[in-house]
Amino acid sequence: MTRRVYIETYGCQMNVADSELMFGVLAGAGYERTDEPAIADVMLVNTCAVRDNAEQRVIGRVGELQRHKRPGDVLGVVGCMAQRLGPALLAQAPRVDLVVGPDAYRSLPELVGHAAEGERRSETEFRSWEHYEDVPAIREPGPTQFVTVQRGCDYRCTFCIVPYTRGPERSRKLDDVVREVRSLVEAGASEVTLLGQTVNSYHDGESDFADLLRGVGAVDGLKRLRFTSPYPTEFTERVIEAMAQTTAVCEHVHLPVQSGSNAVLRRMLRRYTRETWLEVVDRLRRAMPGITFSTDVIVGFPGETEAQFGETLSLLREGGVDEAYTFKYSLREGTPATRLKEFVPDDVASDRLARLIDLVREQSRSRNLGRVGQVHEVLVERPARKGGMMLGRSRTNFLVLLDLPASARGQYHTVRLTGTTGSTFTSVPSASRGLDVL
Repeated sequence: MTRRVYIETYGCQMNVADSELMFGVLAGAGYERTDEPAIADVMLVNTCAVRDNAEQRVIGRVGELQRHKRPGDVLGVVGCMAQRLGPALLAQAPRVDLVVGPDAYRSLPELVGHAAEGERRSETEFRSWEHYEDVPAIREPGPTQFVTVQRGCDYRCTFCIVPYTRGPERSRKLDDVVREVRSLVEAGASEVTLLGQTVNSYHDGESDFADLLRGVGAVDGLKRLRFTSPYPTEFTERVIEAMAQTTAVCEHVHLPVQSGSNAVLRRMLRRYTRETWLEVVDRLRRAMPGITFSTDVIVGFPGETEAQFGETLSLLREGGVDEAYTFKYSLREGTPATRLKEFVPDDVASDRLARLIDLVREQSRSRNLGRVGQVHEVLVERPARKGGMMLGRSRTNFLVLLDLPASARGQYHTVRLTGTTGSTFTSVPSASRGLDVL
């Protein structure tokens, strides 16, 4: 009888890639993927532990999925939240049968088998050697794909749970990454995003991130190469030179800053200053004219004063950031920041977050209005949520609405930007290129 597995994914792109990996592991044991939990024999929730509200959403969702359980079915929590809580999650959620961390996915068939027989299991051991090189991921077909090149993190930012949920940093061999990217391109992908917790610190013992960019960028048929998330101080001259000289590398960098205050950055144990971050932005702009930037910002970190929050606002203006992902500080049990004093009241943090979002939206809209009239190459990615349009993305990471049929997915078109809602552009075919497929 066919056994079916359903996986629901929360969190970052790396979790998406891990879900694809788990589908691959379980397919090797005879399971088929389903998008319907009601008919699944195994239901897995792939989790994020970066913020408390993400964990609370997972707890609520696990409660909802319980109603689909039949005798012999397995309900499991996997990923970073599973790693963080371990066996305690089994006690907290009595109908959860399985708790599996990111380094134990290879054991899923065995663990699922035990759980189906009534033996609840938790497996959260770190395996510093694990890259799952021999496990073919099962991906949704499409023009864009994620490739994990690095797992774990050696940085110890005081607010961050990732080093405790994904273990120490380790990088895959460059040749293995290139081989995977080549296979994805042969299957129809033309854009790949390289994933790592601090991706530009990649080093496989022989090759660094600059070598990786050049090696992957040379894959025949790959038109676009992106990466996330880098660490500011890892943008060496070699890396920036490789970015500028590798045609496939897109003119956009997501460059987390977290705070514009040096005092707050020190308490966060970030290994750069405000000035260093701005210098990296300047070096990248000089090497790659027209490059755009997005960033991550945390407000309300313990001890943050109103003046220090003001430094964050001024940094975003000075740096000319195009987009920012903004968050209130979320206390994570087990991280050093829990020992800091002077916690910022929630109402104060909420007010700062609202003001930060207002600035980001205003700045994004202003910068994007100045781009109306520009001509860009756009990759058609997916249907827009409404209006019968398609949604595409420029090399600079602009989202663009396109009046094209669904069959255009995966095509490249040259368009002129005609307007903006602040975050998304409208467009018409470029007069110089029409709607020729590139």
